[in-house]
Amino acid sequence: MDRILIEALEVDTVIGVYHWERTIKQRLSLDLELATDIRPAAATDDLALTLDYAAISERIQRFAAEHHFELVETFAERLVATLREEFGIAGMALTLRKPGAVPAAANVGLNITRGRLAPSERDGA
Repeated sequence: MDRILIEALEVDTVIGVYHWERTIKQRLSLDLELATDIRPAAATDDLALTLDYAAISERIQRFAAEHHFELVETFAERLVATLREEFGIAGMALTLRKPGAVPAAANVGLNITRGRLAPSERDGA
């Protein structure tokens, strides 16, 4: 299984548990690893045979605009479920960062993996 990467995708959304956070949009930064077999697309040079990272990125932007959550955990879980269902993604990893949420930290966030991702070289495979 190969991995398509989308790194440092920024989205603006309403997110947070504090009342003041519910009145503004905040920026999130997302890194995604999407499991797929790229060989059919590579052999035919056909976008329809792979995951279209532009379409996925646009869907993430739309998701962020349409949904308002208190927790980044909820945002992450629901986004991953939406993408896997709509794009038929076998497995994916999402790293989500919320810059400025803790003044002393550059970022806070989380990393989740759902479905099956093959080991990569960076994992020591």
